[in-house]
Amino acid sequence: MADTQTYKFNVGMTCGGCSNAVNRALTKLDGVSKVDISLETQIVEVQATIPQADVLEAIKKTGKPVTPL
Repeated sequence: MADTQTYKFNVGMTCGGCSNAVNRALTKLDGVSKVDISLETQIVEVQATIPQADVLEAIKKTGKPVTPL
């Protein structure tokens, strides 16, 4: 089994709808085991067994500005 990694991203989210869109995109990915989203700090923390680039691409597809931390 692949090792689980924790990735953090700064994601430009302005409302609950934004954070829900990011959450839906990430929870659909195979290999993602946990998603923590803070709308206040605009930080998304993801635990996954897939590469960070795959997680980053899924967040980008929501149309939100995203920067890996």
